[in-house]
Amino acid sequence: MKKLMIILCFVLASATLSQAAVKGYEINYLAGETQLKGYLAVNEKIEGKRPGVLVVHEWWGLNDYARERARMLAELGYTALAVDMYGDGKTAEHPGEAGQFAAAVRKNLPLAKERFSAALEVLKQQPSVNPDQLAAIGYCFGGAVVLEMARAGLDLDGVASFHGSLTTDNPAQPGRVKARIIVFNGADDPMISAEDIAAFKEEMQAAGADLRFINYPGATHSFTSPGADELGRKFDLPLAYNAEADAHSWQALQEFFREIFR
Repeated sequence: MKKLMIILCFVLASATLSQAAVKGYEINYLAGETQLKGYLAVNEKIEGKRPGVLVVHEWWGLNDYARERARMLAELGYTALAVDMYGDGKTAEHPGEAGQFAAAVRKNLPLAKERFSAALEVLKQQPSVNPDQLAAIGYCFGGAVVLEMARAGLDLDGVASFHGSLTTDNPAQPGRVKARIIVFNGADDPMISAEDIAAFKEEMQAAGADLRFINYPGATHSFTSPGADELGRKFDLPLAYNAEADAHSWQALQEFFREIFR
Protein backbone atom coordinates (compact mmCIF):
# COMPACT_ATOMS: atom_id res chain seq x y z
CA MET A 1 0.00 0.00 0.00
CA LYS A 2 2.83 2.38 0.90
CA LYS A 3 4.50 1.71 -2.47
CA LEU A 4 1.21 2.37 -4.26
CA MET A 5 0.81 5.68 -2.44
CA ILE A 6 4.33 6.73 -3.40
CA ILE A 7 3.64 5.94 -7.06
CA LEU A 8 0.33 7.80 -6.95
CA CYS A 9 1.96 10.85 -5.37
CA PHE A 10 4.66 10.80 -8.06
CA VAL A 11 2.06 10.65 -10.85
CA LEU A 12 0.07 13.51 -9.33
CA ALA A 13 3.20 15.58 -8.80
CA SER A 14 4.30 14.98 -12.40
CA ALA A 15 0.89 16.05 -13.70
CA THR A 16 0.98 19.20 -11.57
CA LEU A 17 4.46 20.10 -12.80
CA SER A 18 3.37 19.52 -16.40
CA GLN A 19 0.36 21.78 -15.97
CA ALA A 20 2.50 24.46 -14.34
CA ALA A 21 4.95 24.33 -17.24
CA VAL A 22 2.25 24.98 -19.83
CA LYS A 23 1.94 28.61 -20.86
CA GLY A 24 -0.86 30.08 -22.92
CA TYR A 25 -0.59 33.14 -25.15
CA GLU A 26 -3.20 35.10 -27.06
CA ILE A 27 -1.83 35.48 -30.57
CA ASN A 28 -3.01 37.73 -33.43
CA TYR A 29 -2.52 36.89 -37.09
CA LEU A 30 -4.02 37.73 -40.48
CA ALA A 31 -5.82 35.84 -43.21
CA GLY A 32 -6.06 38.26 -46.09
CA GLU A 33 -7.32 41.44 -44.42
CA THR A 34 -9.15 39.62 -41.62
CA GLN A 35 -7.74 39.86 -38.11
CA LEU A 36 -7.74 36.49 -36.38
CA LYS A 37 -7.18 35.90 -32.67
CA GLY A 38 -5.85 32.50 -31.65
CA TYR A 39 -4.50 30.92 -28.49
CA LEU A 40 -1.09 29.24 -28.38
CA ALA A 41 -0.29 26.67 -25.68
CA VAL A 42 3.25 25.37 -25.16
CA ASN A 43 5.10 23.42 -22.49
CA GLU A 44 8.14 25.57 -21.86
CA LYS A 45 9.93 22.93 -19.81
CA ILE A 46 10.39 20.77 -22.90
CA GLU A 47 13.44 21.53 -25.00
CA GLY A 48 13.67 21.22 -28.75
CA LYS A 49 11.11 21.03 -31.48
CA ARG A 50 7.98 18.89 -31.26
CA PRO A 51 4.83 18.20 -33.31
CA GLY A 52 2.35 21.04 -33.70
CA VAL A 53 -1.42 20.64 -33.51
CA LEU A 54 -4.20 23.00 -34.56
CA VAL A 55 -7.40 22.94 -32.51
CA VAL A 56 -10.54 24.07 -34.35
CA HIS A 57 -13.39 25.25 -32.15
CA GLU A 58 -17.08 24.32 -32.00
CA TRP A 59 -19.69 26.49 -33.67
CA TRP A 60 -19.65 28.76 -30.58
CA GLY A 61 -16.27 30.14 -31.67
CA LEU A 62 -12.88 30.19 -29.98
CA ASN A 63 -13.99 29.90 -26.36
CA ASP A 64 -12.49 28.51 -23.17
CA TYR A 65 -13.26 24.92 -24.19
CA ALA A 66 -11.01 25.11 -27.27
CA ARG A 67 -8.32 26.82 -25.21
CA GLU A 68 -8.47 24.07 -22.61
CA ARG A 69 -8.03 21.38 -25.25
CA ALA A 70 -4.98 23.25 -26.55
CA ARG A 71 -3.54 23.30 -23.03
CA MET A 72 -4.24 19.58 -22.64
CA LEU A 73 -2.26 18.91 -25.81
CA ALA A 74 0.59 21.06 -24.52
CA GLU A 75 0.62 19.02 -21.31
CA LEU A 76 1.16 15.96 -23.50
CA GLY A 77 4.20 17.61 -25.06
CA TYR A 78 2.75 19.10 -28.24
CA THR A 79 2.59 22.76 -29.17
CA ALA A 80 -1.04 23.60 -29.86
CA LEU A 81 -2.73 26.56 -31.50
CA ALA A 82 -6.47 27.01 -30.96
CA VAL A 83 -7.54 28.78 -34.14
CA ASP A 84 -10.06 31.51 -34.88
CA MET A 85 -12.22 30.59 -37.86
CA TYR A 86 -14.70 33.46 -37.46
CA GLY A 87 -12.40 36.46 -37.28
CA ASP A 88 -11.64 38.99 -34.53
CA GLY A 89 -12.06 36.20 -31.96
CA LYS A 90 -15.84 36.55 -32.00
CA THR A 91 -17.99 33.99 -30.22
CA ALA A 92 -21.70 33.24 -30.18
CA GLU A 93 -24.03 33.13 -27.18
CA HIS A 94 -27.06 31.69 -28.98
CA PRO A 95 -27.39 28.72 -31.38
CA GLY A 96 -28.97 30.94 -34.02
CA GLU A 97 -25.95 33.21 -34.06
CA ALA A 98 -23.55 30.26 -33.88
CA GLY A 99 -25.28 28.65 -36.84
CA GLN A 100 -24.87 31.81 -38.91
CA PHE A 101 -21.18 32.10 -38.06
CA ALA A 102 -20.55 28.45 -38.87
CA ALA A 103 -22.54 28.46 -42.13
CA ALA A 104 -20.64 31.49 -43.42
CA VAL A 105 -17.42 29.48 -43.17
CA ARG A 106 -18.73 26.04 -44.10
CA LYS A 107 -20.33 27.36 -47.31
CA ASN A 108 -17.15 29.13 -48.41
CA LEU A 109 -14.36 26.57 -48.72
CA PRO A 110 -11.77 29.06 -50.06
CA LEU A 111 -12.40 31.27 -47.02
CA ALA A 112 -12.16 28.32 -44.62
CA LYS A 113 -8.98 27.11 -46.26
CA GLU A 114 -7.44 30.60 -46.15
CA ARG A 115 -8.10 31.01 -42.43
CA PHE A 116 -7.01 27.48 -41.55
CA SER A 117 -3.85 27.80 -43.64
CA ALA A 118 -3.01 31.13 -42.01
CA ALA A 119 -3.14 29.46 -38.60
CA LEU A 120 -1.07 26.56 -39.88
CA GLU A 121 1.66 28.95 -41.02
CA VAL A 122 1.68 30.64 -37.62
CA LEU A 123 2.04 27.25 -35.95
CA LYS A 124 4.90 26.24 -38.24
CA GLN A 125 6.80 29.40 -37.33
CA GLN A 126 6.82 28.68 -33.59
CA PRO A 127 10.33 27.91 -32.28
CA SER A 128 8.99 24.85 -30.46
CA VAL A 129 7.38 23.28 -33.54
CA ASN A 130 8.77 20.80 -36.02
CA PRO A 131 7.14 22.04 -39.26
CA ASP A 132 7.33 18.54 -40.72
CA GLN A 133 5.07 17.12 -37.98
CA LEU A 134 1.64 18.73 -38.07
CA ALA A 135 -1.91 17.65 -37.26
CA ALA A 136 -5.30 19.19 -36.58
CA ILE A 137 -8.22 18.28 -34.35
CA GLY A 138 -11.70 19.77 -34.29
CA TYR A 139 -14.93 19.63 -32.34
CA CYS A 140 -18.42 19.73 -33.90
CA PHE A 141 -18.06 22.57 -36.45
CA GLY A 142 -14.30 22.22 -36.04
CA GLY A 143 -14.49 18.50 -36.75
CA ALA A 144 -16.18 19.25 -40.05
CA VAL A 145 -13.51 21.86 -40.82
CA VAL A 146 -10.55 19.52 -40.30
CA LEU A 147 -12.20 16.89 -42.48
CA GLU A 148 -12.64 19.49 -45.23
CA MET A 149 -8.97 20.42 -44.94
CA ALA A 150 -8.03 16.75 -45.33
CA ARG A 151 -10.28 16.50 -48.37
CA ALA A 152 -8.59 19.60 -49.81
CA GLY A 153 -5.24 17.85 -49.58
CA LEU A 154 -3.53 20.07 -47.02
CA ASP A 155 -0.13 18.82 -45.95
CA LEU A 156 -0.98 17.37 -42.53
CA ASP A 157 0.12 14.13 -40.93
CA GLY A 158 -3.31 13.55 -39.47
CA VAL A 159 -6.68 15.03 -38.57
CA ALA A 160 -9.12 14.04 -35.84
CA SER A 161 -12.81 14.92 -35.82
CA PHE A 162 -14.81 14.80 -32.59
CA HIS A 163 -18.60 14.70 -33.13
CA GLY A 164 -18.21 16.65 -36.36
CA SER A 165 -20.42 16.72 -39.43
CA LEU A 166 -19.44 14.18 -42.09
CA THR A 167 -21.28 15.59 -45.09
CA THR A 168 -19.62 17.78 -47.71
CA ASP A 169 -20.13 19.61 -50.98
CA ASN A 170 -16.50 18.90 -51.84
CA PRO A 171 -15.96 15.13 -51.72
CA ALA A 172 -12.43 13.79 -51.50
CA GLN A 173 -10.77 12.88 -54.78
CA PRO A 174 -8.64 9.75 -55.26
CA GLY A 175 -5.05 10.29 -54.20
CA ARG A 176 -5.60 13.80 -52.86
CA VAL A 177 -5.97 13.12 -49.13
CA LYS A 178 -2.54 13.24 -47.48
CA ALA A 179 -3.60 13.19 -43.83
CA ARG A 180 -4.48 10.08 -41.92
CA ILE A 181 -7.97 10.49 -40.49
CA ILE A 182 -9.63 9.43 -37.26
CA VAL A 183 -13.28 10.18 -36.50
CA PHE A 184 -14.90 9.98 -33.06
CA ASN A 185 -18.66 9.85 -33.42
CA GLY A 186 -21.60 9.49 -31.04
CA ALA A 187 -23.66 6.53 -32.20
CA ASP A 188 -26.81 8.18 -30.79
CA ASP A 189 -26.10 11.60 -32.28
CA PRO A 190 -29.33 12.64 -34.08
CA MET A 191 -27.32 15.12 -36.16
CA ILE A 192 -25.33 12.32 -37.81
CA SER A 193 -27.45 9.74 -39.61
CA ALA A 194 -26.52 6.18 -40.50
CA GLU A 195 -26.69 7.27 -44.13
CA ASP A 196 -24.21 10.07 -43.43
CA ILE A 197 -21.78 7.58 -41.90
CA ALA A 198 -22.13 5.10 -44.74
CA ALA A 199 -21.65 7.80 -47.38
CA PHE A 200 -18.61 9.20 -45.57
CA LYS A 201 -16.93 5.82 -45.29
CA GLU A 202 -17.65 5.11 -48.96
CA GLU A 203 -16.21 8.53 -49.91
CA MET A 204 -13.02 7.93 -47.95
CA GLN A 205 -12.58 4.42 -49.32
CA ALA A 206 -13.05 5.64 -52.90
CA ALA A 207 -10.47 8.37 -52.28
CA GLY A 208 -7.97 5.88 -50.88
CA ALA A 209 -7.84 7.71 -47.55
CA ASP A 210 -6.46 6.14 -44.38
CA LEU A 211 -9.55 6.27 -42.15
CA ARG A 212 -10.29 5.02 -38.65
CA PHE A 213 -13.88 5.47 -37.48
CA ILE A 214 -14.92 4.99 -33.84
CA ASN A 215 -18.62 5.00 -32.93
CA TYR A 216 -19.59 5.34 -29.26
CA PRO A 217 -22.86 3.65 -28.25
CA GLY A 218 -24.98 5.86 -26.04
CA ALA A 219 -23.05 9.01 -26.92
CA THR A 220 -24.83 11.93 -28.54
CA HIS A 221 -23.69 15.29 -29.90
CA SER A 222 -20.92 17.20 -28.05
CA PHE A 223 -20.07 14.14 -25.96
CA THR A 224 -16.58 15.48 -25.14
CA SER A 225 -17.78 18.80 -23.71
CA PRO A 226 -18.51 18.90 -19.95
CA GLY A 227 -20.77 21.91 -20.53
CA ALA A 228 -22.94 20.12 -23.08
CA ASP A 229 -25.69 19.09 -20.64
CA GLU A 230 -26.28 22.65 -19.47
CA LEU A 231 -26.31 24.00 -23.03
CA GLY A 232 -28.65 21.23 -24.12
CA ARG A 233 -31.15 22.11 -21.39
CA LYS A 234 -30.82 25.84 -21.97
CA PHE A 235 -31.45 25.73 -25.71
CA ASP A 236 -33.38 22.47 -25.98
CA LEU A 237 -30.68 20.83 -28.09
CA PRO A 238 -29.68 17.12 -28.21
CA LEU A 239 -26.35 17.73 -26.46
CA ALA A 240 -24.93 15.61 -23.64
CA TYR A 241 -21.55 14.97 -22.09
CA ASN A 242 -20.40 11.34 -22.00
CA ALA A 243 -17.43 10.90 -19.66
CA GLU A 244 -16.58 7.41 -20.88
CA ALA A 245 -16.59 8.38 -24.56
CA ASP A 246 -14.64 11.55 -23.77
CA ALA A 247 -11.93 9.64 -21.91
CA HIS A 248 -11.69 6.86 -24.49
CA SER A 249 -11.53 9.26 -27.46
CA TRP A 250 -8.81 11.35 -25.80
CA GLN A 251 -6.74 8.23 -25.15
CA ALA A 252 -7.31 7.04 -28.72
CA LEU A 253 -6.20 10.45 -30.00
CA GLN A 254 -2.92 10.09 -28.10
CA GLU A 255 -2.35 6.66 -29.64
CA PHE A 256 -3.16 8.09 -33.09
CA PHE A 257 -0.60 10.86 -32.60
CA ARG A 258 2.07 8.40 -31.50
CA GLU A 259 1.48 6.50 -34.75
CA ILE A 260 1.52 9.43 -37.14
CA PHE A 261 4.45 11.23 -35.49
CA ARG A 262 6.86 8.29 -35.42
